[in-house]
Amino acid sequence: MKIILASNSPRRKGLLAGLDLEFDVRVVSGIDESYPDGLSMRQIPEFISRKKAEAYVLADDELLITADTIVWVDGEVLGKPVDESDACRMLRKLSGKTHQVITGVTLRNGSDVRTFSCVTNVTFASLDDAQIDYYVRKYKPLDKAGAYGIQEWIGYVGVTGLEGSYYNVMGLPVQRLSEELRHFLNK
Repeated sequence: MKIILASNSPRRKGLLAGLDLEFDVRVVSGIDESYPDGLSMRQIPEFISRKKAEAYVLADDELLITADTIVWVDGEVLGKPVDESDACRMLRKLSGKTHQVITGVTLRNGSDVRTFSCVTNVTFASLDDAQIDYYVRKYKPLDKAGAYGIQEWIGYVGVTGLEGSYYNVMGLPVQRLSEELRHFLNK
């Protein structure tokens, strides 16, 4: 099977490359990432990753991987911030709390679809406005769910605890993906 990663994310590309798999990147732009009300925190990224997978036309020998990551805190979804002010708002909301990072992943070939999700609990120290402003100004986290990258400065100074997959917080639960790929390809 020829593996196709449907993502422009440099983090997802690097994480998938870490599995020593050969893959190509293919991106269909303009996919609607909205979701119906009433979905649970796990169902939201699963729904969106499946929606992304449905937008692709595949050859018989291709296996597509799509993913979507959200941050969930106090019953609210934090997606990608719209601007720096929104990024600061999100980080203030995460400050001093434990939140969940959920990544939904869909594997699809011509005849089969498998969707799963991974949840990681992340605890942040209390961050002051100077730390938040510094991070947002310097690192420009506008392309990241919850307005942060755990592998960046904010992760070094802000994350006090982690339960689950570190790589899931970066956007792709590679250990679980490796297991799912083995099962998917050995059917």
